[in-house]
Amino acid sequence: MVESWMTVRDVAKYLQLSMDMIYKMAQQGKLPASKIGAQWRFKREEIDEWVKMQRPRVWKGK
Repeated sequence: MVESWMTVRDVAKYLQLSMDMIYKMAQQGKLPASKIGAQWRFKREEIDEWVKMQRPRVWKGK
């Protein structure tokens, strides 16, 4: 399986957020990212998993 790497622009478009927000979240460690030199890169699979983890948890009590 070939890993799918994304740029800041790709992630911003994918998540429908601004590039500034993606940079900020990556720098703060809030978004799974790798910094290569001066550029940020993101694995699509990690972004998808991160999005799933952001869903609010609903308690299904009786």
